[in-house]
Amino acid sequence: MRGRGRSRVSDIMRTPALFRRKCWPFLAAGLLAVAGCSDSSEPGEEPGPGTDGPGVTPGEGSECLGAKFLTTLGKSTLLVGAQMEEETSAKAPFDVRYLYIAAGVFDSKDACQSCTSGCSSGGTSCANGGCNWWGCWQDVSEAPGAYVRDFIKATQAKGQLPFLTYYEAFQASGYTEGEEQLKALNDAAFLGRYLADWRFLLKQVGQEKVLLQIEPDMWAYLQFFPKDGRAQSTAVAVKAANPTDCGSQENNAAGLGKCMIAMVRKYAPNAKVGLHASAWATKTDVSGNTDPSFDVASEANKVADFLLSVGAGDTDFVTVEASDRDAGWYQETQGKAGWWDPENRQLPHFHQAFTWAKAVSTRLNKPHLWWQLPVGHMGLPNEEKKWRDNRVDYFLTHPGEVAAAGGVGMLFGAGNYEQTTPETDGGNLVKRVKAYKDAGGQAACVKN
Repeated sequence: MRGRGRSRVSDIMRTPALFRRKCWPFLAAGLLAVAGCSDSSEPGEEPGPGTDGPGVTPGEGSECLGAKFLTTLGKSTLLVGAQMEEETSAKAPFDVRYLYIAAGVFDSKDACQSCTSGCSSGGTSCANGGCNWWGCWQDVSEAPGAYVRDFIKATQAKGQLPFLTYYEAFQASGYTEGEEQLKALNDAAFLGRYLADWRFLLKQVGQEKVLLQIEPDMWAYLQFFPKDGRAQSTAVAVKAANPTDCGSQENNAAGLGKCMIAMVRKYAPNAKVGLHASAWATKTDVSGNTDPSFDVASEANKVADFLLSVGAGDTDFVTVEASDRDAGWYQETQGKAGWWDPENRQLPHFHQAFTWAKAVSTRLNKPHLWWQLPVGHMGLPNEEKKWRDNRVDYFLTHPGEVAAAGGVGMLFGAGNYEQTTPETDGGNLVKRVKAYKDAGGQAACVKN
C-alpha cells in the first residue's frame, strides 16, 4: 500500500556496528588506551552562536577538491542535509535528504517484475507490500521500485539532492553482524541476488543526479577481520555471482568493491558514488583516542589505503561519521563515553576527528562528507528519542573547520529508532540549518 516505505524508515535504520566503541580484549594495553575505552569523559557545554574562530582563511577556490565536487552538483557551499520525514525537509533549506535501503532482497535469481505475482523475500510473499524487499514497499499494483523512484522525485521537487545509503549485505545475509556476515559474500547464489538487487536499485536511479553510499561498515569489517588487513584475503564469489558485470574482477573483496562502483557508472551514469571510511577499521577507534602522542594521520592512511584497494580511487567522495548514537544515549544506557570536547582541549575532541578525516581525504584525493551525525543537543532531557549530543551545534557553528579539513557537507540522522531525530529534537536542527543558510553558507575551500 502507498506509504508503506515511509513507515519502514524508522524500522530499518542501521543497527549499531557490532564492535564500534567496544574495548577489544585481544588488543595490547597500549592500544586500549589509544582506543578511548574510558568512561571518564564528560559532556562539554553547548557551543555558542558564533562561527569559526581565527585561523580559518579563504583557500584557492576552484583548485580544491571540495569546490570541484560541489560544482558538479550545482552547489558552491558545504551541503547540509538529514534523514528526515518529508514534512521536516520543507521546514529549512536543506541541500540533501537521505534514505536507507536496508532489509532483505528478493528470493528469485533476478529482481521481481511484479510485486503481486511470484515475488517473495525471505519466504514471505510481497503481494500485499509486507515482505522485506524494499522494491515492494509501495502500491503493489505499480512496477517494483516505486519506493526509491518516488523518494527521488519528491526530494528533487524541493530542490534537494537525493542520497541513498545501500546497507543490504548484513541485513540480507541471515548471519550475525561482523565476521559472520562476510561468509555470505562467498556464497555465489546469495551474492548473485545481492548484486542483482544493486543493479535494480541503480536502474531506478537511471539518469538522475543522486548520491550513493555503498555499504557503511562492510568495508571496515573486511579490513578488520583478516589478520593482514588486506582486501585480497577475503574470498568473495564475484565472477560466479555476476559474470555480466563482474567477470573481469578478482574473487575477493577488492573485486567486489570495484565491480559495484563500475556498475554505478554503467547503470546510473549521473550518480555520484562513495565508500565509507570507518575510524575503527584498523582495530583502533581513532574517534575515541585519548593519547595526544598517537599518530592520527598514519592510522587514517591505513583505512584510506584499504579503500583504495577496493576501488575508492574511482569514486567521487568518501563518507565519514562521528558516532552511530547520541552521546547521551551511550552515557545513560551503556555507561560509555561518547563525547567530543567542544573546547578542543581534552581528547577526544572535534579537531582530532577533523585531522583524521582530512588525512583520509588527502590519501584518497577525494572530498569527504560527514554522514549520520547525531541529532541530539544539550537542551534535551536524555530520554528515548531525546538524547543530548553536541555535534549538530558544533558542526553548524564551525563549518569553516569542516571545510578546512576537506569536508563538503554534513548529513544528520539517527543510527536507530531510539535516537534523536529531526522530528524529536524540538526544532533545533531546523533552526541551526536556517541560521547556517541565512549566514550565506560556507565555501568549500579554506585553509588553516
